[in-house]
Amino acid sequence: MEVQEYLRNAVQKVDSALDRFLPKQSTKPASIHKAMRYSLFAGGKRLRPALTLAAAELCDGTFDDALCAASAVECVHTYSLIHDDLPCMDDDDLRRGRPTCHIVFGEGLAVLAGDALLTLAFEILAQAKPTPRYGVAQLVRELSTASGSRWLIAGQVLDLEGEGKKISKADLKFIHESKTAALLTAALRLGAMSANVKPSKLKALTDFGQALGLAFQVIDDILDVTQPTEKLGKTAGKDVVSEKATYPSLFGLKKSRALAAQLTEDALAALKPFGKKSLMMRAIAESMLAREY
Repeated sequence: MEVQEYLRNAVQKVDSALDRFLPKQSTKPASIHKAMRYSLFAGGKRLRPALTLAAAELCDGTFDDALCAASAVECVHTYSLIHDDLPCMDDDDLRRGRPTCHIVFGEGLAVLAGDALLTLAFEILAQAKPTPRYGVAQLVRELSTASGSRWLIAGQVLDLEGEGKKISKADLKFIHESKTAALLTAALRLGAMSANVKPSKLKALTDFGQALGLAFQVIDDILDVTQPTEKLGKTAGKDVVSEKATYPSLFGLKKSRALAAQLTEDALAALKPFGKKSLMMRAIAESMLAREY
């Protein structure tokens, strides 16, 4: 099966599951459920939940066993985007090629829509089927740690605090590992855990996710200064205007591109313990990183 067909199938599975898990937009109060659905079904690529499903299959599990975890991951990711776009954060009015949640529904409702999606994520994950090695409590802890004050939120805090300042290369790496790589790695781990994966294989997928997530964010930094808004689906050049610390601003484009290439190699090398079974996961990784940067 070609990678794009595989991803389309995964996205369809995730979208159907999310539609079941979310309250209908007519559910009282309709305004909040409309806002949640507007952002969640805004045409995102569903890369993180697709990785959750792919990780489950790689570890001899099934899409169905990983759907709760995949749906929860996408709810957390979408909540983080809603809040990132707020005027008090990155102040962006375009996301996935259309107006951001707060532009359409107002700032107050956007905050609450993000809060509601974050809360719903754990309601969904609590419905996951436990395995002999991993109970539901471990799954909940996995996602809550990745999205908490030591990782995803930590990255956003340091990203905000670093605006207009010269930060160290170590701090920049930590921001990117926290804002992007942590949730992406958790997505992979949750999929593997739904398949009762052995600890050694879980470690390999963790290494893969960390390198993949960092490479993905380095490429995002590059694209922000090299591609137009129409191609990005979000406002181009925002990092420069906000004086954010990015890989191009610290290293320049040439070194940033070389780093992205090295991280890509590191990610693919981490899949070696899976042998030929990793061909689809490798193809997914390559499709994620094969952008014009």
